Amino acid sequence: MKKICFLFLLAANTLHAQELFVYTEPASNMPARSIGVRMGNMLMKEKGTDTYEYHLIPEIMIAANKKLMLHADAFLSNVDKKFSLEGGSFYAKYRLLSYDQVHSHSRVAAYARVSFNNSVVHQEEIDLYGHNSGYTAGFVATQLLHKVALSANVAYLHAMDNGSKNKFPSTQSRNATGYSLSVGKLLLPKEYTGYKQTNLNLMIELLGQTSGDNGKSFLDAAPAIQFIFNSQARVDIGYRTQLYNSMYRTAPNGFILRFEYLFFNAFK
Repeated sequence: MKKICFLFLLAANTLHAQELFVYTEPASNMPARSIGVRMGNMLMKEKGTDTYEYHLIPEIMIAANKKLMLHADAFLSNVDKKFSLEGGSFYAKYRLLSYDQVHSHSRVAAYARVSFNNSVVHQEEIDLYGHNSGYTAGFVATQLLHKVALSANVAYLHAMDNGSKNKFPSTQSRNATGYSLSVGKLLLPKEYTGYKQTNLNLMIELLGQTSGDNGKSFLDAAPAIQFIFNSQARVDIGYRTQLYNSMYRTAPNGFILRFEYLFFNAFK
């Protein structure tokens, strides 16, 4: 019986390791009653200059139960030529569907984010993770097939004024559709023998957006590697690069370095 339980737990650990994407959230949630903390660092090169945008995003995540997950984060950057707090956001994800098999499972979830930002609106892209005030809502579906995970999402985005001093330009579209496709594969370990093994995941994500009023769009590719230590600590290293673009974006290409740690059974 103990051996069966141990194998079950190892399988659960394998499943969890396969669905942790860097640039998007999968349909799966953290274990119930756990708390996660993140520290995201993004370094994006500004187009036509030798300067870089640096974004620091501390984040806390709470798995209220097995279906509901809540996030809160803060946005700090040097976009306005000084490093300062610019805003934050609240994110919620609710799992709608779960179908499990021995070496695969399927998840579907609905999610929403509300963001507040006081920085200058400086591009046509609507980015609610550090640039724009507004809200988004959408659906994400994730499929795990042994050591490969596939995830896709589609969402509606609406941008608002960045406070009373930074109005959203009347010449730009406030509405957009966002979409993504993510593929990840577990490279190491080849076989699980314990929770202390380091996981190495390789992934690539396609990230796009189309404006609702003028049809302008972009598509980015974001390859990344991911390390998971002791089933609790995580390090993400990725690079986002523009493949296609017809809208004005100030810094589409750059790196992300993110650290995350989970506290299991953090509350009753």
